[in-house]
Amino acid sequence: MAWDEGLEGGAYRIAAINHSPLCVLAGPGTGKTFALIRRVARLLESGSSPKRLLVVTFTRTAAHDLVSQLEALNSPGCEEVRASTLHRFCFSALGRRQVLQITGRVPRMLLMFEVDFLLKDLPQHFGGKRHREQRLKAFESAWARLQTDDPGWPEDTIDQDFQRELFAWLQFHRAMLVGELVPATLSYLRNNPHCQERVAFDHVLVDEYQDLNRADQEIIKILAENGELTVVGDDDQSIYSLRFANPEGIIDFPKRHPGTHNEPLDECRRSPIIIVEMANVLISNNNRPDPNRRIQPHAAATPGEVFSVQWRTLEEEAEGLTKIIHHLIQEQDVHPGCILVLAPRRVIGYAIRDGLMAEGINAHSFFPEEALDSKSSQERFTLLTLHTDHADRAALRCWLGFNSPSLRMGAYSKLRQFCEQNDLDLWNVLEDLDSEKLKITRTSALVDRYRELKLELGKLQGLGLREIIDHLFPEDDSETKVIRELALDVEANCNDEKELREELRIRITQPELPTEGDFVRIMSLHKAKGLTADAVLVAGCVEGFVPYIDERLSSQEQHKMLEEHRRLFYVAITRTTHYLILSSFTEMEVASAYRMGAKIHNPRRGRGSTIATRFLQELGPTAHEPIKGDDLLRAFAV
Repeated sequence: MAWDEGLEGGAYRIAAINHSPLCVLAGPGTGKTFALIRRVARLLESGSSPKRLLVVTFTRTAAHDLVSQLEALNSPGCEEVRASTLHRFCFSALGRRQVLQITGRVPRMLLMFEVDFLLKDLPQHFGGKRHREQRLKAFESAWARLQTDDPGWPEDTIDQDFQRELFAWLQFHRAMLVGELVPATLSYLRNNPHCQERVAFDHVLVDEYQDLNRADQEIIKILAENGELTVVGDDDQSIYSLRFANPEGIIDFPKRHPGTHNEPLDECRRSPIIIVEMANVLISNNNRPDPNRRIQPHAAATPGEVFSVQWRTLEEEAEGLTKIIHHLIQEQDVHPGCILVLAPRRVIGYAIRDGLMAEGINAHSFFPEEALDSKSSQERFTLLTLHTDHADRAALRCWLGFNSPSLRMGAYSKLRQFCEQNDLDLWNVLEDLDSEKLKITRTSALVDRYRELKLELGKLQGLGLREIIDHLFPEDDSETKVIRELALDVEANCNDEKELREELRIRITQPELPTEGDFVRIMSLHKAKGLTADAVLVAGCVEGFVPYIDERLSSQEQHKMLEEHRRLFYVAITRTTHYLILSSFTEMEVASAYRMGAKIHNPRRGRGSTIATRFLQELGPTAHEPIKGDDLLRAFAV
């Protein structure tokens, strides 16, 4: 198929125009990724070398889908196109040039729960956990917190001290942060102007540019300095300020790249007319560079069906939405893979998933590292890691701190200091403490944990692969259910325990988010970016969840947070091609509300009242008035 077959309008112009830099500002469902793929196809058909063509996507799934669609177009050499997430590209580049080995770093990436131990071990003068997390994210963005900042070395003395302490912890534990890959690659590219990567590409194309932070953007700029650059994005869908991505990134692109040609896409080919109208009214509440910018419904757009519903309790919501989904599948012939459930908290998503599974409806949830949600699963996976490599210091640090509110930070600090001062291995020092060849005051709790570890590791000796899975992740243990399913799924591809550990680590940290499947997909609102479904159900639409506003921040920061959550809600409602159900509830347990961040009032007998998200009021006159759960069930004849 020729690259221009079936192309028209803005999509044709984007694929056909021979200009660099090219900036495509495109709303949800307008076909920006489709146009980007056709642009790649044109370049290949015109003789561009596929090996010198880099396409940066936001997810691994998007990268895979891009190559698959190029194959469907019979684009010459498409299998050789470099399609990758930026993090994957950075990891590959650092590995090819042995940058990490030369600089004494070990590419052993920390899991999310392991990062908690790192944060706990950092000196107390950096503040509480929230302040440490903020500095850690700033470090991962090369200390460029604002779009106007230049990424590089920290200028603030506290940031400098933080970075030194952070590197010291990581180097002692022979580990890295996933977020380190970008600043490490940026440093490599800047410090080596003759490196091959700076002249490797004739064309660099970037999807979802608005979700890149300044450090990411600087890498893209360097990679494209000897070639042509195309970026695609939408400031109204910028939802990753947690990693210092800002909507200004795509808006300011022409200022940072003189001579940029701008090409807009505003015709939504995905969503029904009512969704487009609601989305336009919603996002108009944000302070935007062009307040009159709107997405337009496609000429063939359907009316669509939207319902706003409120249940009495969180539990009733899960039960009611399960019934609605069952009805959509059985009576409306909606395929399970075309149903998308978005939940602002995984507890809500899990309740709906479990309800669907109990009804015989296949459902999968996709939340960050959910396989390691429970302390039991974390401890069991850590055992597997230490069984395959007892010298893994990051895993050993976690084992020593499990089951302690303080993570045994004080005792561990003394142990680590002793190891560093005497250049001794952590495991060997623990062995000497256990055998009483050595004494370090106030470390007895660590020695007790080490003895427990040796007993547990002894139980794994001589076991086969399935026996190890059954022992670590028992079939009847609900807390390790998800990781057991993953282990059984990858078992056939593994020859030994080391391969099992690595396969699990990959599945946990880099989960494939399928664009289709024979199951209902359940995930966070953030994960929905780029997805499409016939029916979208947004659960837990209550204040404190949607939006979540951190009241510890300044009023200006709270306003920015509100606008980002409005953009997130905008993304969520524009995923659907037909049905949209916005669901809330009016009551939940006080303890759960405080733990999850919901806003409650009138707490009585352990339960409190919630209210629906303010965003419902911002959907405009076309949005239907919310109804009670029972009324919705009757409307669907459930």
